[in-house]
Amino acid sequence: MNWTYIFLCWLIAVISMLGSLFFSEVMNVTPCVLCWYQRIAIYPLVFILPMALFPLDTKIAKYVLPLPVIGWFLALFHVALTKGYIPKNIQPCAKGVPCSQISIEWLGFLSIPVMSLLSFSVIIGLLLLVIKKGSP
Repeated sequence: MNWTYIFLCWLIAVISMLGSLFFSEVMNVTPCVLCWYQRIAIYPLVFILPMALFPLDTKIAKYVLPLPVIGWFLALFHVALTKGYIPKNIQPCAKGVPCSQISIEWLGFLSIPVMSLLSFSVIIGLLLLVIKKGSP
């Protein structure tokens, strides 16, 4: 089961990476500063997690967990920013693309920051399951 959890973490990271590249390179949605920081938290997982699959090394969950946790907090802050909960005087992205701007919103609530928050949440949950279950 641990192998499956790590594989799912990797799959979500790959989908997130390809999705972010699709939005920026194909749909020409310029990423804001917070988007770049979230990318920095997710992209390494695409390259690190497969190394733990062959052979299975469940200790990787402890080592990579800080990346999605940091990304989760950044995504949560980004969602709060887009919803208007963050005061103007502490908002990042003063120059360039505003972080509070919503470029894409599907179904009335699914924006890029929300998708990022969901991805990080699932990855964290799966990694915690791997840590809890330990070695096979």
